[in-house]
Parts: sequence; C-alpha cells; structure tokens
Amino acid sequence: MKSISTDELNQKVDAGDELHIIDVREKEEVANGMIPGSRHIPLGELPERTGELDSSNQYYIVCQAGGRSAKAADYLESNGFQPVNVDGGMTSWRGITIYG
Repeated sequence: MKSISTDELNQKVDAGDELHIIDVREKEEVANGMIPGSRHIPLGELPERTGELDSSNQYYIVCQAGGRSAKAADYLESNGFQPVNVDGGMTSWRGITIYG
C-alpha cells in the first residue's frame, strides 16, 4: 500500500494540486475539522458507497491517526482503486483545516 506523510499531502494541497481526499472518520470527528477538499465517507459506509468513486482517480485516505485509513486503503486497493494512506492522519495534520 502506498502512503504519504501529512507534510507531503499539505504541500500538494498548498500547491493547488487536484486531489481526491477521503476522510473515513465518524461524523462527530469531522465536525472538529477536515482537510480542504476532503470528501467524508465514514469507514463503515465505504463498501456501500464505493460506487460513488472513480477507479481512475488516486485517493488519499485520512482518518484520525492512520489505522482506519489503512483499512480503507486496503479495501479500496482490493477493489481496483489506487489509494494512498495518509500516515498519522488528522493527529499529525498541520495544514489548513476547514469546518463544516
């Protein structure tokens, strides 16, 4: 499985790269902030919502610390996607955070 540090991802966000970021945390957790441009799909909903994703895109998967995102990345990879696990998750994120 590919992985990326939060610093590397933040550089891509700051550069304005077109990114597909999926936040797999629970609703209560994302209320505390998300990476700009992230799409919220809780880990438990991922199997039923995989049809919303385009397998030609590379997805950066984030959670609170990296465990759930690794599970989500494994699942997506086994279903033909190109996931990248965000090591350290939101606990390590030092970039801009949006609240919604």
